Amino acid sequence: MHAASREALERLSTALDKGLNESNETVGVGAVIGSELFDIVDILDSDRTLRVAMVDQSKSPAERSALAENLFGGKASATTVENVSAAVAQTWSNSRDFRAGLVQLGRRALLRSAEGQGQLDRVEDELFRLARIIEREPQLELLLADRAVSADARRDLLAKVLYGKVTSVTEALALQAVGRLQQRPVEELDALCDEVAQLKGAEVARVRAAAPLGEQQQSQLADKLEKIYGRKISVHTEVDSSLLGGAVIRVGDEVIDGSTAGKLQRLRRSLV
Repeated sequence: MHAASREALERLSTALDKGLNESNETVGVGAVIGSELFDIVDILDSDRTLRVAMVDQSKSPAERSALAENLFGGKASATTVENVSAAVAQTWSNSRDFRAGLVQLGRRALLRSAEGQGQLDRVEDELFRLARIIEREPQLELLLADRAVSADARRDLLAKVLYGKVTSVTEALALQAVGRLQQRPVEELDALCDEVAQLKGAEVARVRAAAPLGEQQQSQLADKLEKIYGRKISVHTEVDSSLLGGAVIRVGDEVIDGSTAGKLQRLRRSLV
């Protein structure tokens, strides 16, 4: 996203947070705004003329806002229309950034709704677990990534996998992501997990361990990583018996390989 678009998104995110904080129904309002913004993005994706009109800098901000209000007034909640009107009044580098900005706002609204229910940690963990499930099922990921299949069909497939197993916020975020893929489904879900952690002021540590880690072990690991990186760390673990012992930890682009398999591999290389 270009600089002007990033600034626009930052202003809109601040305004969204302020509005939700002042609302007496943060949970419900956040959920409605999030889902309706996703619906509006779907409409924009299907209509190039409309996308261009929404960011047409030859029109004044007031004219663009009036267009949004005329199009979506009565079809979405007043708070959603207000957020879209504010968005089109901003300066965006291009229509792609504008649509991406609406997606980010939709995600933020849903996550604020989850936060209001005390479910942020759960949503973060569900997204991590879902990414790992799909990662272990290559055929499922291929089906979810198939651009020859409609977005609705991909969402229907994932909805069947998710039905009754995750929170409504996790489901909404995951379905939106696979319907509008920018990268592999697993990467989209991992990016969503990162967004949840960032909202909490943390960074994700993805840990593959040879054996399950208990709550105390995870807490101790988080403390150690926070001292190393100087920031809050959200630890997510999975079991990988092929490591033989120890663990592999990934924080951002940095990997710490303390596994037995990794040590053996390094030993073999040193003997060559």
